[in-house]
Amino acid sequence: MSGDDFYRRVDGVREPDPTLGKNYVHHEPARVERVPPAPVEPKPEPPAKPPKRQRVVLADPRSRSTPTLRARVELEEQTSWGTLLVDDLVKRQLRAGLVLTALVVLVLGGLPLAFYLSPAFAGLRVIGVPLAWLLLAILPFPLLLLAGLTYNRLAERHERDFVDMIEN
Repeated sequence: MSGDDFYRRVDGVREPDPTLGKNYVHHEPARVERVPPAPVEPKPEPPAKPPKRQRVVLADPRSRSTPTLRARVELEEQTSWGTLLVDDLVKRQLRAGLVLTALVVLVLGGLPLAFYLSPAFAGLRVIGVPLAWLLLAILPFPLLLLAGLTYNRLAERHERDFVDMIEN
């Protein structure tokens, strides 16, 4: 056992450091200073005459609820009419998505059929590579990008029409 061990072993039991708790540095006792009491503020004198009451009007009570407000309430409360409006929006977007999906499937599915029905078309070569390989390997990427961009524009247009219908 090393000499700089903080604990000594006596009969297999550790004893605490003999310097533990002994204060070798002399400290001055803390000084306590009294805090002055908080100044007492004089109570304000009540005003001679109470202020005049003012009526605050947030909206003209004679105005009727606008159709915009009614439509928003219908949507927020999820009434049958609000649900019908949202369902119509979802159907329009679904229809646009299905039409674009059908178009992509038709073009990409039609290429192998065209190659099968027209062997001369399938035998064409461009730069020594069969045209069928080029069309089936390269055409799907720009076609899918174009379909995605078109769907995004259509969906945004449907949403804009929906918001315009609600606000007007």
